[in-house]
Amino acid sequence: MTDKYYTLAEGCPFASASTSVQVRRGQGVGGLGLLQDTQLIETLAHFSRERIPERVVHAKAVGAYGEFEATADCSDITSASFLSKAGKKSPVLLRVSTVGPESGSADTARDVHGWAMKIYTDEGNQDWVFNNTPIFFIRDPIKFPSVNRSHKRNPQTHLPDANMFWDFHVGNPEGIHQLLHLFSDRGTPASVRTMNAYSGHTYKFTKEDGSFKYIKIHIKATAGVKNFTREEATRIAGQNPDFLIQDMFEAIEKGDYPTWNVYVQVMDPSEAERYRWNIFDMTKVWPHKDFPLRQIGKLTLNRNPRNYFADIEQAAFSPSTMVPGFAPSADPILQARLFAYPDAARYRLGVNYQQLPTNAAKVPVYCPFQRDGFMRFDDNYGADPNYVGSSLKPTKFYPEVKSVQPKALSLLTEHEKWVGEVSSYESHVTDEDFVQPAALWEVIGREAGHQDRLIGNLAAHLKGVTSTKLRSEVYALFARVNKDLGSRLQQATEALVAGH
Repeated sequence: MTDKYYTLAEGCPFASASTSVQVRRGQGVGGLGLLQDTQLIETLAHFSRERIPERVVHAKAVGAYGEFEATADCSDITSASFLSKAGKKSPVLLRVSTVGPESGSADTARDVHGWAMKIYTDEGNQDWVFNNTPIFFIRDPIKFPSVNRSHKRNPQTHLPDANMFWDFHVGNPEGIHQLLHLFSDRGTPASVRTMNAYSGHTYKFTKEDGSFKYIKIHIKATAGVKNFTREEATRIAGQNPDFLIQDMFEAIEKGDYPTWNVYVQVMDPSEAERYRWNIFDMTKVWPHKDFPLRQIGKLTLNRNPRNYFADIEQAAFSPSTMVPGFAPSADPILQARLFAYPDAARYRLGVNYQQLPTNAAKVPVYCPFQRDGFMRFDDNYGADPNYVGSSLKPTKFYPEVKSVQPKALSLLTEHEKWVGEVSSYESHVTDEDFVQPAALWEVIGREAGHQDRLIGNLAAHLKGVTSTKLRSEVYALFARVNKDLGSRLQQATEALVAGH
């Protein structure tokens, strides 16, 4: 039967979706509702439960499907199958979001933008959970909740609060590099289609013999980077708070498919030992002159979601989702995210969130030691043993399938042997932390008017700080990047505060 007839959720046919069952006297409107009206009860009960918890961060997002195409054979640096030969294609789901604001907020507001990408490879899913900036505000994971809270609403007034924002960053100045990115033109992208993305973290490409290279990933829009000014972003936020979502949807609908080239920077472990900066510090970049870009792929978005909730809101991404040939580094922020992201998905979507169609791998899944729990959708592995080491039905493992030597699995961290005292992570800020921000300030100065716009963006935000002392501390923070920057920022801000 090709025609679809209305039924209740259990499949039972029903004559009407627009009337409830009532006991009426005569022909008048109104009567007594009956508990036997399954349709009414289910309709009301489901309506009260149709919202799942909103993401604490990354709530507002653009989403689309596409494909990743390998543009080169990368088998010299990784055993990942989806990068094994030029021309190999893998389906992709992309979700690009603001970080701090709520789901109903304006998506052109100044913010970092998260870039969450699921590559459905022939070895399982590979998630890339990146940002549109190559660095971040912190390098110690204990600060992650705090940096996000300081960017959100005041717990008393429930209003955005510049005092909270700048109080956090003055007290944690290692984020100055990211602040320059955020308050430059790059903080207000004109479209997701003209936005770059970066891994930020250091990852590893690994090979079957246990050798590896450190890498950073860069995703660069082929249409170039385009941004709004502060004034343009504010105007569009008032006119259309869903501008970025609409822009992407309409472009794909008319066949104007956005594309990006995907690159890696590659570093040998021996180079990491003597490099100027700690490669596990997320507030630092690897200059391209030291580690040039090498193209590995191309990304194309070519299909809109069929249903936003099912495809995008229920999508779950985690940097812990990795195929063979890809591995984490010792970056402390990354190590914390390996736990936090799947834990957030278990909270929002349930323990079996990997079975939802948008998250499910496109290859056979056999994980018999992870079963039961809420919303189990498959046969729960039937009668297969649910304990390890069974001789009744032995489980096959990947080294047997792919001829990977077991020793390779233990060699992945050979370079990262740790010896020393157990102590708190050292996050002391030194002059070295201002070298790269100073270089960025000079790069921004190469574009006419960009430094002025950055100062204007900062001053417009800083004028909301009510403490004269805190404003002075912010000026001093930026003066450590460049004295002229600090001085100009003070002049511009104080003029706004005075109403000039």
